[in-house]
Amino acid sequence: MTYLSKSVVLYALLGLFSVAAWGQTGDAGDEGAQTVVVGVDHSPPYRILDAGRQSGLYLDIFNEVADRLGWQVEYERVPFRRILLLMQEGKVDVMLGPVRTENRAAYMAYATPAFPPERRLFFYTEPENRVTRYRDLYGKSIGVLEGARYFERFDKDDQLKKSTAPRYQNLMLMLEKGRVDVVVAPELAGLSAARNVQVQVEISPFSVPGERSWIAISRKSPILEYADEIAEVVEAIRQEGLMDRLVTKYSNLAVK
Repeated sequence: MTYLSKSVVLYALLGLFSVAAWGQTGDAGDEGAQTVVVGVDHSPPYRILDAGRQSGLYLDIFNEVADRLGWQVEYERVPFRRILLLMQEGKVDVMLGPVRTENRAAYMAYATPAFPPERRLFFYTEPENRVTRYRDLYGKSIGVLEGARYFERFDKDDQLKKSTAPRYQNLMLMLEKGRVDVVVAPELAGLSAARNVQVQVEISPFSVPGERSWIAISRKSPILEYADEIAEVVEAIRQEGLMDRLVTKYSNLAVK
């Protein structure tokens, strides 16, 4: 065999080895494939868990990550607040979409800001509950998702009257029945929830910019050692344009 032929074979083998090494982080292709347990709540258009259907912006992105890393994924459906507890206990490996806070960082590692930021909107049905500035919130009953964080001033403001529910759809129904005056929600989640329960809502002119949300890993999970690999795959998905296509797809579904 000539020197040139040997070189070609060597480079080909090296290329195959590199692809295999990345794709088999979780021992893909055999019975020992890494299984990742992800805690999720039903929150369209990010996480859609209806009648055996598992989809949504966050799930589609993470499924792509898992596929490229050779992982199997099990989704455990529980309320948002319960997911936080399971992350603390290490009973789920991953959570999709939490915003970064100091308290949460004690028990979850933020692998990568995989999901785009969204405005926090204030939904209402009665004209007197329209919010044009922050101080308009005082004296109103405000519907919030159990365990969720929105923005620092709001989260820490003990003078606000807040009522909780496990799902945004529940909050929209509470709004329709007059049990709360205003519902605060990320833009797509709020629009999707109102549409799904057929509640006619108005959007206040006052809004707050959102933060990027993360793929987070329980600090008690063996998946923690793969945080860098997750970040690398998410960046590859972003560079390929797949991220933008998925965002557009689910944004359109939320506002139809």
